[in-house]
Amino acid sequence: MDIDPLGPLDPNFAAQFTRDIRRPACQLYLVSPLDVGGAFPDRLKRALEAGPVAAFQFRLKGMDQHVAAALAEPLQQICADADVAFIVNDSIALAKRLGADGVHLGQDDGDPREARDVLGPKAQIGVTCHDSRHLAMEAGEAGADYVAFGAFHPTTTKAVSHVAEPVLLSWWSTVFEIPCVAIGGITPANAAPLVAAGADFLAVSSAVWGGDEAAAVRAFGEVLAR
Repeated sequence: MDIDPLGPLDPNFAAQFTRDIRRPACQLYLVSPLDVGGAFPDRLKRALEAGPVAAFQFRLKGMDQHVAAALAEPLQQICADADVAFIVNDSIALAKRLGADGVHLGQDDGDPREARDVLGPKAQIGVTCHDSRHLAMEAGEAGADYVAFGAFHPTTTKAVSHVAEPVLLSWWSTVFEIPCVAIGGITPANAAPLVAAGADFLAVSSAVWGGDEAAAVRAFGEVLAR
């Protein structure tokens, strides 16, 4: 865990937290596996038919942009048909090429201001902020539409070098209107405390694609409906 330049948060902050009733209820944000070929379009369609999903992030690593675009197009159409936002991970250029609904940027993937210039005023721009209030505030000042905190739990999707605590979600949603996304090893079994702490979205991947995607989306739906 990095040392946040703003200092540690009072752990009692979460105990005192009450979600603002003007804030929408927490929603599900699906993140693709790295293999989206083969039968994956059918799996995505099944997942989106199983329960409410707000957004889908197209996440590929180290792939030629032409190949990535060819893989993305059927998935993008499935999302459009289901009224689910289609977000491209890492690549502003690919998001522009596809006419995607937005882009999600890691700390080394570009500036939200650049993304806004390229993608326009309606694009949804998210930024990975790990466990740092400082990075999240910088992202907000740069025009991000949402900030993502994590990992909250061990995850097999990527190497975890930053561990976030739920109190971070409570603090953020109390102080800022910009939505926050919780990510990292989230399952239906461990999601409820993150929802209670103030997450606006739960970003999930292996918990859905590692088994029966429809059953997993239904299970998350039950947690979010409480």
